[in-house]
Amino acid sequence: MMSNNSQYVAVDVSKAALDIAMPGANRVWRSTNTVAGIAALRRRLALLDHPHIVCEATGRYGRLLARQMGTAGIAMSIVNPRQVRDFARATGQLAKTDALDAGIILRFADVMQPARTPPTPENQARLAEQVRRRRQLVDMLATEKQRLSGLDDTDTLASIREHIAFLQGQIGQCDARIRAEIAADATLTRKAMLLESIPGIGATTAAVLIAELPELGIADKKQIAALAGVAPMNRDSGQWRGQAHITGGRLSVRCALYMATLPAIRFNPTIRDFYQHLRAEGKAPKVAITAAMRKLLIIANAIVQHDKPWANLA
Repeated sequence: MMSNNSQYVAVDVSKAALDIAMPGANRVWRSTNTVAGIAALRRRLALLDHPHIVCEATGRYGRLLARQMGTAGIAMSIVNPRQVRDFARATGQLAKTDALDAGIILRFADVMQPARTPPTPENQARLAEQVRRRRQLVDMLATEKQRLSGLDDTDTLASIREHIAFLQGQIGQCDARIRAEIAADATLTRKAMLLESIPGIGATTAAVLIAELPELGIADKKQIAALAGVAPMNRDSGQWRGQAHITGGRLSVRCALYMATLPAIRFNPTIRDFYQHLRAEGKAPKVAITAAMRKLLIIANAIVQHDKPWANLA
């Protein structure tokens, strides 16, 4: 939690614009989501003693703002949009416009005082971009392969197969860039080696965890499970006890964990025994797999935290 002398500035980020609510201002003002527009924001921030930007997580639309604020050394918090929406409903704010969103983010910041989001190092940002691009290419490849089914037109089939070959080549180039980015940094190289020492986790999963879960090895086991969205959340009220479910978290990380857990259930003795024990207790396959995902992640977190590969972990 930041000190109370922080002066929060709320920014509602969209593809083209930034709607900005500042302390003491009577209205929200708009700037462009460009280098020039963010430079105009920085000039206004210079009038504040301890500016602290708060915005919702918006994927690629907020990356330029985050980079510029990091370069300028200005504190920034990137918060979960769901938290802001829940806060808005709790305060009776049901209408939604960009200006209203900026205002509610400012009220949220003043009340909740969100922790500062650490700036992303340039090499980590490049790696994350390559990992995202690889995922996009894999999705396109899967779609094209599905289009082959049921076709008999020679020209159409040739076109799809040509595109499939192109996408496969692009994925290979992406893999090479990911390997090069990891190899260029000793810390990333060590983390990849530690993760790949775990039976079930290969180079692709390791890259996703490194790029999109930088808290790995830093957060505790409960926090890391929540960040990945594999922590069970209770649904209890009074004497009623509901079934716990996973919710939220980073979908890309959860998908990578799922794909790693399937072979881990077969070839990783710790995960295999854990999964089989849950199934023997009558747990449904889906529940047991989710629990195995969580255990695999917690093991990965401990291995990175203790800097010991799988074979040497006590």
